[in-house]
Amino acid sequence: MDVKKNVWFMLCVLSICFTLKHHLSSAARDSISANQSLSGDQTIVSAGGVFELGFFKPGNSSNYYIGIWFKKLSEQTIVWVANRDKPVSDKNSSVLRISDGNLVLLNESKTPIWSTSLNASNTTASIEAVVLDEGNLVLRDSSANSTLWQSFDHPTHTWLPGMKFGINKRAKVNQFLISWKNKEDPAPGLFSLELAPDGSDQYVIMWNRSEQYWNSGVWTGINFANVPEMISRQYVDFNYISDENGRYFVYSVTNSMTTRFVIDSSGQIEQMFWLESSKAWFQFWSQPRQPCDVYAYCGAFGSCNEGNQSFCACLPGFRPKWENNWNLMQDYSSGCVRKTQLQCENTVVTNGKSDKFLANSHMVLPKHPQSVAGGSIKECEKTCSRNCSCTAYAYEDNACSIWIGSLLSLHQLSPGDANGKTIYVKLQLRIIGAVVGSVSFVALLGLLAFMYFRKRENTMKTSKSVEDGSLVAFAYKDLLTATKNFSEKLGGGGFGSVFKGRLPNSSVIAVKKLQSFSQGEKQFRAEVSTIGNIQHVNLVRLRGFCSEGTKKLLVYDYMPNGSLDSHIFHRENSKVLDWETRYQIALGTARGLAYLHEKCRDCIIHCDIKPENILLDAQWCPKVADFGMSKLVGREFSRVLTTIRGTRGYLAPEWLSGVAITAKADVYSYGMMLFEIVSGRRNFEWNSVYSEDEEMKYFPTWAASLMSEGGNVLSLLDKRLEGSADVEELSRICKVACWCIQDDETHRPSIGQVVQILEGVLEVTQSPIPRSLKVIADNKEDIIFFTESSETSGASSQAKFAGSSASS
Repeated sequence: MDVKKNVWFMLCVLSICFTLKHHLSSAARDSISANQSLSGDQTIVSAGGVFELGFFKPGNSSNYYIGIWFKKLSEQTIVWVANRDKPVSDKNSSVLRISDGNLVLLNESKTPIWSTSLNASNTTASIEAVVLDEGNLVLRDSSANSTLWQSFDHPTHTWLPGMKFGINKRAKVNQFLISWKNKEDPAPGLFSLELAPDGSDQYVIMWNRSEQYWNSGVWTGINFANVPEMISRQYVDFNYISDENGRYFVYSVTNSMTTRFVIDSSGQIEQMFWLESSKAWFQFWSQPRQPCDVYAYCGAFGSCNEGNQSFCACLPGFRPKWENNWNLMQDYSSGCVRKTQLQCENTVVTNGKSDKFLANSHMVLPKHPQSVAGGSIKECEKTCSRNCSCTAYAYEDNACSIWIGSLLSLHQLSPGDANGKTIYVKLQLRIIGAVVGSVSFVALLGLLAFMYFRKRENTMKTSKSVEDGSLVAFAYKDLLTATKNFSEKLGGGGFGSVFKGRLPNSSVIAVKKLQSFSQGEKQFRAEVSTIGNIQHVNLVRLRGFCSEGTKKLLVYDYMPNGSLDSHIFHRENSKVLDWETRYQIALGTARGLAYLHEKCRDCIIHCDIKPENILLDAQWCPKVADFGMSKLVGREFSRVLTTIRGTRGYLAPEWLSGVAITAKADVYSYGMMLFEIVSGRRNFEWNSVYSEDEEMKYFPTWAASLMSEGGNVLSLLDKRLEGSADVEELSRICKVACWCIQDDETHRPSIGQVVQILEGVLEVTQSPIPRSLKVIADNKEDIIFFTESSETSGASSQAKFAGSSASS
């Protein structure tokens, strides 16, 4: 029996020893010493477990690189690459090690392909390479406690907090952030960020180190002139140093947020924050805001069009140089090449007589033209024809310009843009014939279609719809049939009534019959086309329209869960939305508004944010409706807006003061709506959910006061939820609402900042109580509650100001 006990005891000891040995051997190390190396899947990890260094393979590439990435994030995010232009194909036979006082990467053939390149006099065993928690790879002499080399002095495409980025005069180091070539190739790309070469205290983005297309503006002592977002230092602290040692910029985060600053392969610079709850990176700031503002974004002979989803297209007569890069990786930098060689480049054919020019209209002309003498457009054409290297010409304001070599940074504008010019591009005659032939054929079809549908419009003998760009142009007769003579009304308001319909393919639609309409046919179609091109997951999609005389209708996707007001306000048989759903609706709505305000080519102000205009799809995803109505209704808009019943409670004070309306008016309305999402009742409403002996309160005033005094935030919650809500989220949403309804629009956050706060990227403090809310609290007798039916809300009781002082 004792023998058996001893055997089991020995087995346990051996098992523990084996486990301990395995744990020690597999424990992450943070350095490579003189007698160590790294290959295969081996990595080193910073002491705090923040960053990791090892071999990685980007995307579907077959190449391997030595890089540094965030250790704790679920999405591998590379912040530094050693051998970015010299990959290895086999990570198991490649080795990273200390050699002759340098950190060296040897490929499969044991040939050095990357090194720290120090003139090392110290080759002792005390040299080691260490990854620090800041993301900095340091080569140091541990015996002398001295740094010999660091990756922060040699950044690739990412700028991390704590990294000094600029010019070190003593070390004679001029730093650059250089983009990846594309998403799967970290080789140096075409775009770079650097301190201005002219010595001014500003940063510039360059294309191919030769063409500047963005600058930060000079340092003012607080921020760079063209980056006003830097003024608020609540979350990121900036410091710019310019002295005899050099010029550099450094930033740090004021909390534990994970952030990075990158120059993307698209040519844009971006400040990104990691949101752990969503397991994704979110863009905090970027420049230039539009891809078409990036120089040569579409490469040689490519045209950038902000109205297209892919932005880039080749000029007629050209094709993408690398189809795979264009189609799979959205890398357009390689540009386009001719489908057929010019005849003037063919030595068999002389004088280039078979080369002609094709007009490309509504364009922003390329930079760097050559001005030549030419008294007419014909003479200008002849001048370009005589020179085979001349690829295009333009004749504007009685002046001739020609371009030699590749055409770069072409920008396609909309037909109505007054800045559009015409450029004539040289093509082989046969190609022009094919292009013109196809265009003529399409034009002929278009003419026949126009005649056909014009006849149909007049006779109403057909019931088929036609495509108008990405939208469907419906016949009024078709919509009459689809809606069963507009028999099923979904709702309505000052812009018109909405009806449910069903198309022949069984898809369900919502049809809005516009009222108070005064625009002409051409302008209506132009504005409808603009709205149709605006697509986002949190915006209701416009499917089509109808325009027949005075009959103007819009056709949208149908939202099966109706509008937000039907779910948050107390109604019989209505589902009580739980807190998680309400929070996601608030966040999704903010994202949709942020797209309208900040991502569209021109800022679109909604002007009528309220629960009735937030629709819910089958998965309860919020969709902002009725955006762009100010464009469609035109001069009638402000009159319609101020007379809609139930909307006054959402209007910002500037509507009544007569000042110019900005996007901050939407922010105010959104803040008012947030209060209603929290409380489950209209801000001016008193209903049976609350006991009759409870004091009647204007909810925004009550909420702002309670938040300011540090009261119990759960007391603000819809009582039907019985206190079931995330207190942190509830507090966050109430604080955001209080900031959104500030009287001074400059004190309100942008809707983009609201998104970041609700996502948890930014922190939010408590706001002061707006003066207008204090006026209401001090003048309760000026508030009259009354009963009135509402066409749009369906609420049983509402309230409004009896005097103007409360709302001004």
